[in-house]
Amino acid sequence: MIRVILVDDELTAIKSLKWEIEHFCSDIEVVDCFTDPIEAISAINYIKPDCVFLDIEMPEMDGFQLLNELKYKDFDLIITTAYDSYALKAFKESAIDYLLKPVDSDDLIKAVSKIKVNKNQNVLGRELQGVLQNLSLENTTHKIAIPLAGKTLFVYPDDIIYCKSDGNYTTIYFKDSTKEMLSKKIKEVEHIINNSSFFRVHNSYVVNTNYIKEYIKSDGQYLILENGVSIPIARSKKNALLNILNH
Repeated sequence: MIRVILVDDELTAIKSLKWEIEHFCSDIEVVDCFTDPIEAISAINYIKPDCVFLDIEMPEMDGFQLLNELKYKDFDLIITTAYDSYALKAFKESAIDYLLKPVDSDDLIKAVSKIKVNKNQNVLGRELQGVLQNLSLENTTHKIAIPLAGKTLFVYPDDIIYCKSDGNYTTIYFKDSTKEMLSKKIKEVEHIINNSSFFRVHNSYVVNTNYIKEYIKSDGQYLILENGVSIPIARSKKNALLNILNH
């Protein structure tokens, strides 16, 4: 039996994936499920599963941040996502696979078959480290396209200090003190940036952790960025944020 852990911030997605596994993959045992990425990190390090099904779009800590925090990484990885990103397509050429949500049973069976091959070859630990390193390199060296009214702005992710939501609009603040407003919700902007250095510290704010100068514990807890701007921290984000800052 192949022992797996499921990680997704949406309980309905976990229930659906677990049902698919139980009905179409008789040689897979779901040993545990988590909606909290911090709890998932502890469990993966302790249980040492054969495989992890991991959602990468989680508000408290995305999947790539979770992977970077793990001490134990010698498992097969199947990413679950609602976004058919070009970056994910590269995984199919490695020991890592991904499934688009809602998960199709045929795709699930193919991914599980790939796990069985990888399990015998013992290559995932090296593959996972390589992919994480490549993603980290790509995130800092490749420009992203930001769609604005009448134009598209191409910028490096590290030129962005933080993003602030205002309902259906999001303002991006840059390190050169300029700013741009997009007619997109902040979650959509997160997907455009798609960079492990960025963290959603509050429903209305995404910050580039490279620009965090101070963490203030008093007066409701907030961050001070390199440009002097104060950013509030939601209580639900505190532990995940501290975990990132302390590593």
